Amino acid sequence: MNEIKIFSPATVANVSCGFDVLGFCLDTIGDEMIIRKTDKKGIYISKIEGHDLPFEVEKNVAGVSALALYEDAQPNFGFEIEIYKKIKPGSGVGSSSASAAGSVFAINELLGKPYNKTQLTYFAMKGEALASGSEHADNIAPALFGGFTLVKSVTPIEVLQIPTPSNLYVTVIHPQIEIKTSEARAILPKEVELKKAITQWANVGSLVHALHTNDYQLIKRSLEDVIVEPHRSKLIPFFNDVKLAANTYALGTGISGSGPSIFALSEGIENAKKVEQAIRNVYSKTDIAFETYVSKINVQGMKILS
Repeated sequence: MNEIKIFSPATVANVSCGFDVLGFCLDTIGDEMIIRKTDKKGIYISKIEGHDLPFEVEKNVAGVSALALYEDAQPNFGFEIEIYKKIKPGSGVGSSSASAAGSVFAINELLGKPYNKTQLTYFAMKGEALASGSEHADNIAPALFGGFTLVKSVTPIEVLQIPTPSNLYVTVIHPQIEIKTSEARAILPKEVELKKAITQWANVGSLVHALHTNDYQLIKRSLEDVIVEPHRSKLIPFFNDVKLAANTYALGTGISGSGPSIFALSEGIENAKKVEQAIRNVYSKTDIAFETYVSKINVQGMKILS
């Protein structure tokens, strides 16, 4: 195989209570990438459509992660990358991680799969660090593993796969404003009150247990963020209104990654669509452009298109 075309999915990170460790994979939103072998050694980005991103390999997250893998593998040929960017940068649904994870996944396939998903996560984190200023894998891991993932550790990298209840759906609203991950991290407190920390890790443990046991009501009681959301929600216009409207039908609602996208988990497609209509009603009364998506949780992750 000399060329591969892939779908690199969008993801939701943090999942309310799991800052920097929890994430899940979306099914209806994602980038497409084409990677092919070249006789000339090295990594090259030959085409970018959809958004204005740098072609210089060292300045592009897909290039940086691909280069990390390439320097480790040392093949006697190179790779050319085409990026069809359908996830808007700064949207909060893993735009940079889709690029970073997609390039290493595709190159690994063309090399005959010498690396496992955990190793690919390590390489992709190098690209993610370019975008966010720190190496974290809460978006990368679900894109590569599919479904829900928990990043147990980044040094060394250890990713745990968590079961996905079969009737769990997500609704996402993306206000057309940009929030840079680095800026959203800068506003977070350096120290956390012990009482809040206890509440937060109880919610993380409960959510993981609920996903394992298909307990939708426990999912509902666990989707609470008492540490990050109070600060980041101030960056998202009408966040509280959206959350109030969505939770009429949803199990819970929170900020997707660093925002501005907002996610809501629901039991069943009917509730997910009711959530979509409810949050559309909120934003339709504002002058902010927006998009909404309803998706089943993507348990496969990356998909080979051809």
